[in-house]
Amino acid sequence: MGGKQRMVKRFGGSTVIVALIGIGLAQPAVAQDPGPGRSVGRFAIELEAGPVWQSRNDVRIPNETGTKFSLVDLVGSGPYFAYRLYASWEIGQRHGLRLLIAPLTISADASLDEPVAFAGEAFEAGAPTDATYRFNSYRLTYRYRLLTGEMWKWDIGFTAKIRDAKVALQQDQVVAEDANVGFVPLLHVAAQVQIADRWRLLGDLDGLAAPQGRAEDLALKLSYDAAADWSFQVGYRTLEGGADTNDVYTFAWLHYVVFSVAYRF
Repeated sequence: MGGKQRMVKRFGGSTVIVALIGIGLAQPAVAQDPGPGRSVGRFAIELEAGPVWQSRNDVRIPNETGTKFSLVDLVGSGPYFAYRLYASWEIGQRHGLRLLIAPLTISADASLDEPVAFAGEAFEAGAPTDATYRFNSYRLTYRYRLLTGEMWKWDIGFTAKIRDAKVALQQDQVVAEDANVGFVPLLHVAAQVQIADRWRLLGDLDGLAAPQGRAEDLALKLSYDAAADWSFQVGYRTLEGGADTNDVYTFAWLHYVVFSVAYRF
């Protein structure tokens, strides 16, 4: 059904990344650099952005009586544009807090290959269909520095996540959506390794599994410390998980190529 699809949330906004990189490179950098991996302040702001693809996005609502359908088949795998914003505070040598705002919306005009019963409404096959998938994430993470060495640093902690999710379908006057805002507790693990002067490898994981579902957000990035206060990263992020309850069945797997710029003060 590729000929029937029209993507409306394609990759865009790369000018934001280019502009921020330009600002960072314009800073008076190296003379004040205290050394690789060392920060000049206890606060940091990081903007991450890039294209995202979905390899799985299955929905059945209600779980017992609805029709299982794939949003990947309906709207395509991507790429779409995504971004997230971090704000961090190093409270002391071992304690820290991090706030994350990560909005994500994928929407497109498409058509269904077969009739679908979704959220109490019936949708016809072949008719023009507006589909929307929203998965906004807001998190507060506490991190404890478990290990600090010349080469390795390890953090552990926990994350309080607010999930703002929605799946919606519309055909003319027939509209149905399932929206959910809920709290999700996650475990947190992060690591960084100094691989060369100014170069670091970063790993970051929020995740937890239960009988009702699971959630994993894993990132691996290469970081360059351009100055004492500016750093730039590139890497890969994967977000996977969902729920299988009496009310809903939703599982998605997303893949990101990420570019980010961080400023410490």
